[in-house]
Amino acid sequence: MTKKPRNEELGDFTATLRMAPIAALAAGIGLLAAVVAWVLLRLIAFFTNVFYFQRFSAANANPAANTLGYWSILVPVVGAVIIGLMARFGSERIRGHGIPEAIESILMNGSRVEPRVAILKPISSAISIGSGGPFGAEGPIIMTGGAFGSMIAQLFRLTSAERKTLLAAGAAAGMSATFAAPVSAVLLAVELLLFEWKPRSLIPVAVSSAAAGMARHWMLGAGPIFPVSQQPEFAGPLALLGCLLAGFLAGLAASLLTMAVYAAEDAFEHLPIHWMWWPAIGGVVVGLGGLIFPQALGVGYSTIGDILAGRTTIVLIAGVLIVKSIIWSVSLGSGTSGGVLAPLLMIGGALGSIEALVFPAEPIGFWAIVSMGAMIAGAMRAPMAAVIFAVELTHRMNMLLPLLVTCAISYSVSVLLMKRSILTEKIARRGLHLSQEYAVDPLELLFVREVMREEDAALVPTLDVTAFPDEPLRAVVYRMAEAGRATIAVVPRDNPGTAIGALTLQAMLQARTRHMEEERDKERVLRFPLPFARNEA
Repeated sequence: MTKKPRNEELGDFTATLRMAPIAALAAGIGLLAAVVAWVLLRLIAFFTNVFYFQRFSAANANPAANTLGYWSILVPVVGAVIIGLMARFGSERIRGHGIPEAIESILMNGSRVEPRVAILKPISSAISIGSGGPFGAEGPIIMTGGAFGSMIAQLFRLTSAERKTLLAAGAAAGMSATFAAPVSAVLLAVELLLFEWKPRSLIPVAVSSAAAGMARHWMLGAGPIFPVSQQPEFAGPLALLGCLLAGFLAGLAASLLTMAVYAAEDAFEHLPIHWMWWPAIGGVVVGLGGLIFPQALGVGYSTIGDILAGRTTIVLIAGVLIVKSIIWSVSLGSGTSGGVLAPLLMIGGALGSIEALVFPAEPIGFWAIVSMGAMIAGAMRAPMAAVIFAVELTHRMNMLLPLLVTCAISYSVSVLLMKRSILTEKIARRGLHLSQEYAVDPLELLFVREVMREEDAALVPTLDVTAFPDEPLRAVVYRMAEAGRATIAVVPRDNPGTAIGALTLQAMLQARTRHMEEERDKERVLRFPLPFARNEA
């Protein structure tokens, strides 16, 4: 009788009770991130009042309502000069929109973020947006929330992986508190920051996001951020065909915007002046654009609300698609501080407003919603987060199906047209590489018994490092790396003093080759005889 392999010690997940204290820390980080989000939003309102209305107030203010006339051109320039000085003499890491910097901290710095970044980033972003910068607050809040998560993690004896989890927890909490979108915040953390789907990281991030969402209810309101009219219970075939085209157009637009941002960055790189002055040049472009189309200034949540409510004109749509796109691309390329989500939402909504003129008739806001989600999916390469994000922003659950179609198509267009996203391109330009594809390691699926060589058992000189036949290869390869061995003995569990085979790194590579063949080799498995086909001998 053949002895069955022992797999009792193997589980679907690698969770331990260590999750509990990490989740507890994450809950506290979530509450703190909600406070940080509230403070940043108030700072933005304060600087908007100071720059555009010359008053000390933290009440919400719209820079488009200013009466400065031509003097308004100088406001973004002044704000940009201040940011350049803060970046030069404070911390260069406050430049940019936040998420790439959070990713880089995870990849290169062991998820360690300097405390001064947690202070300077929200202040610089508030000055940038308050002085008319065409950005959203979410990127800086994500970076700031992640920075506070990292700082708290550094106070305890934790691994780099645990610090990464708490950094992502703070980032997710920041987004959850800003947009009242706790579920999409978790998905965004998974798709952009965690680089894994494991209980040890997903659970603390979910706890942190939920805590921030709960705190937001009392501090900023429950949402939705963008109320829209009732949408159809079911989008029919014609609407879904329109969604296919909307997704294609959004993916194309997202790719063009990404190229525009980095074309602007390349242009600034060629200037014969220090990068500290680049934001000021970008500020001139912002000021001129704001003079032509004031709604392009600042966060623009009210403009997004108007688009979703159908309160649009040709001037508004053209202003968003042309002026907002240009000043956002140039100013972001200049290295100033600000986020990308709100501008992408606005531009996607304007694109949807144009589509509503020619696509199948649907309730007001339908095409704007699906195009907003598709723009996020195409630009940030986070399709599932984009689907849920659009639903949480509007509280229209029946939009899930059309959003799934548009986001999937936009995502596919984007990944085919561009190797990297608006987030990962910046990381690549710093000499790093990030893969956003998640799959089970083939070494996790294969066991030692499948690749060991029994005939080489006598060639292994020592039994100080061994493997069991029923162990997965991934566990063993770590052991070999720690011991610095290219070959180890395979021993039975009931007689560990006797080698029954040898496992080599070459055998590990052969296991990888088997996986490559599954990806590459094509074959027809089922063959049906065709009628009237001639049988050949």
